[in-house]
Amino acid sequence: MSRRVLLAAPRGYCAGVDRAVIAVEKSLELYGAPVYVRKEIVHNKHVVSTLEKRGVIFVNETDEVPEGATVVFSAHGVSPAVHEQAAARNLKTIDATCPLVTKVHNEVKRFADDETEILLIGHIGHEEVEGTAGEAPGKVRVVDGLDEARTIIPTPGKKLVWLTQTTLSVDETMQSVAILKERFPEIANPPSDDICYATQNRQEAIKAIAPQADLVIVVGSTNSSNSVRLVEVALEYGAKAAYLVDYATEVKDEWFEGVEVIGVTSGASVPEILVNDLLKHLDEHGYSDVEEVRSSEETLLFALPKELRADLKAAK
Repeated sequence: MSRRVLLAAPRGYCAGVDRAVIAVEKSLELYGAPVYVRKEIVHNKHVVSTLEKRGVIFVNETDEVPEGATVVFSAHGVSPAVHEQAAARNLKTIDATCPLVTKVHNEVKRFADDETEILLIGHIGHEEVEGTAGEAPGKVRVVDGLDEARTIIPTPGKKLVWLTQTTLSVDETMQSVAILKERFPEIANPPSDDICYATQNRQEAIKAIAPQADLVIVVGSTNSSNSVRLVEVALEYGAKAAYLVDYATEVKDEWFEGVEVIGVTSGASVPEILVNDLLKHLDEHGYSDVEEVRSSEETLLFALPKELRADLKAAK
């Protein structure tokens, strides 16, 4: 049996995640521990535990942060109400919201000002959706899945536009859009694509691998929307089996039975060290032939949050 690994590229950290994690690391250097972070800075168990060991304290809400302390807002973004709560407690805030999420926030504000009702395709309860919808309370309706697209009843007489969470499955999102357009032909499109480039690129990379794979292993956490989608996309595009793991130690030996080709990728909030650990684990099981399958190039970089840039400049 010829055992080999098809390694997806691009994979792992996107520009928004890289920026957010560096923002926390620079905050530790500048202000010292503890640095507080509202919610998980990114949805990855390893990243969170590593930062906790360095003195980061993760909280659910700003009222858990001591008055006057430093708090970093996660890459998923927050609503204006959260900014107001932080200001009321005299907190120093570092806003690490991904610029691509901020773009969707700005779209919500613009359409809400135009008295347009927003149908936001996304997952109810996800931090990004809560922050985005919070830009225009009462004017955003969340469309969570195809059934919701088929049954949602917008406010009569309102102009409509659809927007999306940035980390969704491209294919499923477009199915929801098709349903909405069939039901509401007058619904407007977003000014530009809301699903982030990194989410799309990682899905395209696994689509290229999945038809050849007996098994796909996605490195990522269960609360990472884009990582969960990669497992779903792999199965939809022909992988015989697909699993999500945080660490190589979670891989089960029985997964290898009858498997010649393994596809490997990682979510946009996953550091490359975890993929390397998985490749070492696969090598120990006879899968030493690794071929990288690249579907696109990524060169985008985001500047650090402006509050942090100013303090870094002053510290020089």
